This record gives sequence, C-alpha cells and structure tokens, in this order.
Amino acid sequence: MISTRVPSDKSSSSTLHSSRSAERVLNLLDTVASSGAISLTAAAAQADLPTSTALRHLRLLTNRGYLIRDDQGLYSVGPAFVRMALASHQRGPYARLTALAQPGLERLVEDTEESAYLAVRDGTEAVYIATAESRRAIRHVGWVGRSVPLDGTAVGEALLASAETPGSRPELHFNTGAIEPDVTAVVAPIFGPSQVVGALSLLGPADRLANERLHRASEAIADVAVDISLALFSPDRPSR
Repeated sequence: MISTRVPSDKSSSSTLHSSRSAERVLNLLDTVASSGAISLTAAAAQADLPTSTALRHLRLLTNRGYLIRDDQGLYSVGPAFVRMALASHQRGPYARLTALAQPGLERLVEDTEESAYLAVRDGTEAVYIATAESRRAIRHVGWVGRSVPLDGTAVGEALLASAETPGSRPELHFNTGAIEPDVTAVVAPIFGPSQVVGALSLLGPADRLANERLHRASEAIADVAVDISLALFSPDRPSR
C-alpha cells in the first residue's frame, strides 16, 4: 500500500517564506555588487524592501563575509564574494572565453587608445566581465561587474544578433549616450560554434571616438572579434 503524505499548510507556508527570503537576500547582494558601495536606505529602496528587512539580510551577508560595511555605513562586496567571483572567473563557464578575449582587449587598447570590455548575456541584461583600460587621462573605466539592459543598447544588439559561422566578419553596433551621456560604444558580437557567446565593446568620449578614429576602431574591433571566434571554434588556435 502506497501512502501519499500531503504537505501541511504550515509546511508549504514555511517553504514559501524561505524561498522569498532567499530571493530577497540574492536581490540585495546583486544590488550591492552592482552599485559598488551603497547605503542601507538606498539598498532597501533599490531592492524594494522595508529598511528593517534589508538591514536583517545585509547583516547576514556581512556576517558571512559576502559584504563589508565601512565607517560611513556603506556596504560593498566582501572577501567571500570576491573569492566566489575569482573561482568562477578562473574555472567557470566563461573562463575560456575570458582567457581568449583578454589579449584581444589589450590589443584593442593599443590600437585605439580607448577602453575595451567583454560582455555576456544574462537574461534581459548584458554583464561586463573583463576589461582592458585606456591609458589616456580621460577614459572610460569601472564597468566590470556592471549590468545594462539589452534593449536600447549597442551591446544588447550585439548579444541578440543572429549566429554566424565563426570567422565571419561581424556586423558592428553603435550607440552614443544610451547609458552615459557623451559616451560612444562600438560593439562586435563574438560567434561561438552555434550562437553568439559574448560581445566586445569599445567605449570612449563621443568627441574623440568619431570620424576617422571611429572608422579605425571599427576595423580593429571587428578583427579582434573574428580572432576570438576562430580561437573558440578551434581549440588549438590561440587568439592574437
């Protein structure tokens, strides 16, 4: 005889409460990680939580080392979060893509004097996971770990592009001021064997990344995207 035990309402309610609490904790962690440094009040507002609830979850994350709180009361990512991020970066699903792309990012900086980024898709957003910074005094910096919408951005258009054969010269995507005023983005998709696996972005001041410099930057980013795509498709071929 088979007996089927129907969960009690109390058990179901407890499971639902735990799921909601976990979701709130993760939303807060994402809020802090995306902000860099943020106050309790701002974190609660962005996560749409009562301040008392946000404080309880932030204390938990701080006690576990995922966040730290400075003397001004601002929260930022802690050593446990950094350890997880480094492990994912070195051994996670994007480890090979990042390793192959990094020399290309450095090459783009040398060729264009602008900052270069690698981004991947995360649902309806693009997340920047690697960079090489321009050496110029006025330059774009600080977007690693940041997410931006796919909709209305050049990086989003690139990540949503139709897949092409690795080695195909990609269609480029351009935008000025979509996320930050007076910043121009030039973006190329990176093709894997069956889909777009990432996007290369060059970001710089709009008045500098224009005309002939924009043309040269476009040629450079397309070349690097092709090299990375070929390296992904052919394991024995390193990216230049």
